[in-house]
Amino acid sequence: MEKIALTFKNQDVLKDCSWSVQTGDRVGLVGANGGGKTTQLRVLYGELEPDSGDIVKSSADLRLAFLRQEFVDDLVLTRTLKEELMSVFGEEAKVLSEIEEAENELSQCKDDMEKMQTILDRMQELQNKADSMGVTGLDARVERIMNLMGFSPEEGDQLVAAFSGGWKMRIGLGKILLTEPNILLLDEPTNHLDLESIEWMESFLINQNIPMVIVSHDREFLDRVCTKIVDCEQGVTNTYDGNYSRFLKLKKERMEAWQKSYDNQMKKVKAEKDWINRFKVGAQASQAASRQAKLEKWMASEEFFRFPSAPRMGNAEAVVNVKNLEHGYEMQGKEILFKDVEFNLEKGDRVALIGPNGCGKSTFLRLIVGKEEPRSGEIKLGGGMNLAVNYYEQNQADVLDPEMTVLEVIKEASDGSVEYEEIRKLLGQFLFKGDTVEKKIAMLSGGEKARVALCRMMLRPANLLVLDEPTNHLDIPAKEMLEEALKFYDGTLLVISHDRYFVSQVANIIAAFEDKKLVRYNGDYKHYMDQNEKWAKQVESRYVDGLEGIQELVLPEVEIDKPKKTKNFGGSAVTSGRKDKGVKNAKRMQ
Repeated sequence: MEKIALTFKNQDVLKDCSWSVQTGDRVGLVGANGGGKTTQLRVLYGELEPDSGDIVKSSADLRLAFLRQEFVDDLVLTRTLKEELMSVFGEEAKVLSEIEEAENELSQCKDDMEKMQTILDRMQELQNKADSMGVTGLDARVERIMNLMGFSPEEGDQLVAAFSGGWKMRIGLGKILLTEPNILLLDEPTNHLDLESIEWMESFLINQNIPMVIVSHDREFLDRVCTKIVDCEQGVTNTYDGNYSRFLKLKKERMEAWQKSYDNQMKKVKAEKDWINRFKVGAQASQAASRQAKLEKWMASEEFFRFPSAPRMGNAEAVVNVKNLEHGYEMQGKEILFKDVEFNLEKGDRVALIGPNGCGKSTFLRLIVGKEEPRSGEIKLGGGMNLAVNYYEQNQADVLDPEMTVLEVIKEASDGSVEYEEIRKLLGQFLFKGDTVEKKIAMLSGGEKARVALCRMMLRPANLLVLDEPTNHLDIPAKEMLEEALKFYDGTLLVISHDRYFVSQVANIIAAFEDKKLVRYNGDYKHYMDQNEKWAKQVESRYVDGLEGIQELVLPEVEIDKPKKTKNFGGSAVTSGRKDKGVKNAKRMQ
């Protein structure tokens, strides 16, 4: 493919897009959610037609393969690995089925020589067709792909459901490679992957000779894989030769302007708060109250996103108390996921669960919120009768009704308890303004769906947020918006994320699954790295040139309904450390 030039009429998504992918190119599409990145992949793949412009191909029979964000939904979990890979060959399977039917007919044909000859002629035609399609070599092709993806021959008979998220990614990638494409289209391929799986994918893609176009919000992944960056901004694309680091350098002035604007905004908030606190008592108390109201109104505007204040809880010491927990799934070939887990979550704690794919992080959250029953052990939720839990599942956005509009989804979730003006203001905070609220869910990008799901969650105040991979599909500005909102959240947080920078910005306690145990580190992600020198070196080796790495967490002063602690709970292998102390607030830059 030599050139892409697209112009979409009557949409604010794509206005003037022109870029190319050629032999040897690994193109990264970057930009804010809603900028049309996934739309461009769909146009390339032939799912959408541009209103104007041209897609110029170097060959009429150019074969494109598309690994979608939601590729896991297309996997049939009850198939074996080999059956799932073979499912790619639909036409070939149909021919084989017709040959088998003809053979059955022939076996039932006795003295009718004319009918027998007709069947034999049809079998010959089908066999010729099968030979031209290379049907006899399908098993060998599947075995080669299994080996390329790192699967052993014995794993070919295991069910797809037995594999973790990282290995399911390999299955999805293997399926599209079996189609022998000329160009790969990859939409957020690192979602749900741990660092080991991401590094495997990086190495795999770099060693392929196939040109590819990649949509990803993982800057480190883009930096290592891509040879060209296409920046999609307000419907216009600009191409930068080189990796993500070089792209950042070329946009340095704009990033500095963005940072300056943010810093000025935060200075304004701090200065106003300082004045209010100084004069809230005394002769200027009424003026201070007025300025407080104006500040709150401004911070509640579309420039800020804040979670509702956490409802007050009872006097229970622990929000969540876990004792001797053990769980596993026989169907996964893993008798035990984790065992002997001891875990306390107290009011105001901000805990990030980390660990490799398949270690049981999401399962642990489902056990906490009662979606599953543990094999053994005890889970108690405290807080008296006032515990209110908001649970954001890993695939929360997938349960949205595709035929409903953004506005309809939020109005339904509000159940008539929120005025229309407040709903529109809330949607504005999530960047749904003007006519965009009338867009159907089916037409949204993965990031837009994620924002709708988060927006819906905002309608119910909670004092315990349980979030499973909330940053999946979110672009960099949206991640920053969520980071800041969680910093100001005055409740208790339990979150899973493979985004190490995000974790470093919101969690003051790290709970890591290590050797089927849950190990608690009483400190932020920087403290966790300080305790794990080998891991720290691996993380630091992936830093993007020109961007600040993991720093100590700095949290704003937020009043939390929290009783005085009577003890410091441990769990296995507890380490001590600072929970809130820090000196810098590094911002993620686009």
